[in-house]
This record gives sequence, structure tokens and C-alpha cells, in this order.
Amino acid sequence: MKDSIKWAGNHMPKSDDRQLAVMALSNVAKARFFHSSFPQYSITPLARLDGMAKYLGLAGLYVKDESYRFGLNAFKVLGGSFAMARYIAGEMGRDVSEMTYDYLTSEAFRREFGQATFFTATDGNHGRGVAWAANKLGQKAVVHMPKGSSQARFDNIAREGAAVTIEDVNYDDCVRMAAAEAAVTPHGVMVQDTAWEGYEEIPTWIMQGYGTMANECADQLRQVGVNRPTHVFVQAGVGSLAGAVIGYFTNLFPSDPPKFVVMEARAADCLYRGALAGDGAPRIVEGDLQTIMAGLACGEPNTISWDILRNHVSAFASCPDWVSARGMRMLGVPVKGDPVVISGESGAVGMGLLAALMETDVYRDLREALELDRFRQVLMFSTEGNTDPMKFRKVLWDGEYPTV
Repeated sequence: MKDSIKWAGNHMPKSDDRQLAVMALSNVAKARFFHSSFPQYSITPLARLDGMAKYLGLAGLYVKDESYRFGLNAFKVLGGSFAMARYIAGEMGRDVSEMTYDYLTSEAFRREFGQATFFTATDGNHGRGVAWAANKLGQKAVVHMPKGSSQARFDNIAREGAAVTIEDVNYDDCVRMAAAEAAVTPHGVMVQDTAWEGYEEIPTWIMQGYGTMANECADQLRQVGVNRPTHVFVQAGVGSLAGAVIGYFTNLFPSDPPKFVVMEARAADCLYRGALAGDGAPRIVEGDLQTIMAGLACGEPNTISWDILRNHVSAFASCPDWVSARGMRMLGVPVKGDPVVISGESGAVGMGLLAALMETDVYRDLREALELDRFRQVLMFSTEGNTDPMKFRKVLWDGEYPTV
């Protein structure tokens, strides 16, 4: 019998919510301006799944398709690149608005700034984004990948010119390894989207970079007559993406924000465990953290985004691997008339969860707690495309991780 989805409503005590200002609309506007200066920039599609919405009993369903982002098949580059720009601006005593692609690739910039080495730990997508941005901007990148990382993701990073390794430790230990190396390297900088005491500035910049995606969504929804989504489903590893999306939409709709649902992989459900405990303190999950949702295999929360999540999330869900696999199949083989969304293992868990809530009464309690019905407009994020082709084929073609 398959494992069940676990969930926890948010009954945690509220904090002073000071971290919400990280995702102020003005900060996100700076990030989008920076990204739009790249010649490779284009707004990624927002797939309108009218057929799926009708099938599930919803008014509307919209999926942001990040498989088109900068040709890298995932959204992560938005965070790493903007953090690099913010770091460089700070080192030069300039505002980030001056850090356009044309300037950062100019001979004048090379003379003024020189070269830094950007260190990071990753399952693949974040490291590829950092490596790509470093390559485009004439900087260096060092990437450490955790135990179990796929060869395809390793090769994608290596092709961007980074020094990359797969280590025999989990993601959180790779973070510590990269941080230690950056600390002893001249002009070495750690670019990681998880925060801890003493390392908080760069993760906030990464979150602001992710805000470009949310900002695009808001514009795209308005263009199809949806002023405000009623529900936003967003997945989480350390929680930086979730904090960025939820922070942005809370600031955009301060008097009437959407209901927010955060999904995690069962093997690394640190946010769910924090919500279940209910005291407002984050929890840590240790071990190998093995899951097909490699981008969500993070056991230690970003302390900045956790503060946003504890104040604004309606429910946290801990999802077994079959939930993501079902979502991949539903998006990849859609209802007739709907566009195909090629969504990878870490990108599709929201679709799998939403379907589980709406198709049967097994999770009726969560559906009713969230007030999901035929009047609701749901937004979710497919954060990666087919980034591990072998695993993707096994799930879609061979039915790996079946629903029943």
C-alpha cells in the first residue's frame, strides 16, 4: 500500500514578520530589471490548464513553466545570478541597478573588479545556474553535489566550465564543505539559498532573484483576467523559493493574500515537521534524504524564509515520491486541449498534491480546510523541466512510483 500524504495546518505563533520586507515589491523590481538585461532573457510561459481545472472541479489552474528559463531547464539561475550581481555591486560600492549584463561583460568591468570564485552546493539546478552565470560574466564557479546526484546533472554543470564534484555526503554537508572552501579562497564567495546565523545577506538576494518568476506570474495572470489567485501551491527544499513566492504575493495583496500551500518531499520534510510541532521553531531532518525530488532533498530550513512561512502559510504537506510522479504524468499527458508541461521530479509535486485533494475524499479534510472548490483559481510552479532524462523516462514511460 502506498504511503499517504501527511499535512499540518499552520497554528504556529506569529513573529514580528520583519523578514517579509526582503520580498518588498521594490526589491523584486530590481531583480527583474537585472534579469531582463540579459540577451537570453524571456518571460517563461504560464500554462493555462482549463481542461484540468474542469476535471478537478476548479475555476482555473495555472502552471508557471520554468523549463524555458534561460535555456537551462529550471528557475534556479534567477537566484544565483542576482545574488552575484548584488555581491559585485556591494564590493564596488555601486547600486545593483548599474550591474547590467552589458556592463558585467565589459572590459571596463574586468579592469575594475577582476574575478571572484563563487562556491555552492547543489543537486544540480542551482549549481548549473551559478555556473552558467559565472561563465557568462567571466567569473569562476566551484560546485559540490551530494551523494546520489545524477550524472546528467553533473555533466550539465561541467559544461558551463565550473569545477564540479559529487561528494559522498548529503546536501547539508555539501553546503558546509563549500562554505569552508570559500572562506579560505581569495575572493571566494558562498552563493547558497539557505541561511544560517552569520550567513543571511546572500540568501535574501537569492530569494529576491526568485521573485522575478513570481512577478512575471502576476502580470501574466492579469493578462488572462485573474487579478489575484485564490491559492498558491509552492514546493520547498530549504524553503527559499517558497518564502520568495509567498513573500512576494503577500506584499502584492497585503489586505487579501491568497491561501498558500507548501509541499515537501517526505524524506526531507523539515518545514512540515516544524509546523507539526507548532512552536514556531524550525526542525532539521538528517540522513541521506533519498527522494526522486532531488531539488527538494534539503533537511535544514532557510531561517529567513522560515520566518515568512510560519506567518503566512495555510498548510504544509509532506509528500511521498508517488505524488510527484503522478504530477509529472498529469502535466506531461494533459487533458485534451491543455498545453503539455514537461515537469521534472521537483517541479510536479504541486500537481500531484492538488489532484490527490480534488479527485477523491481521501484528503477531504485538507481540501475543506483550504476551501478548494469550483470557484477557486490555483497557481503553481513547475520549477524544472526534464533535468534527469533517465529518471523522467522511467516515471512517464515505465510507470515508476505508481499511484496505486
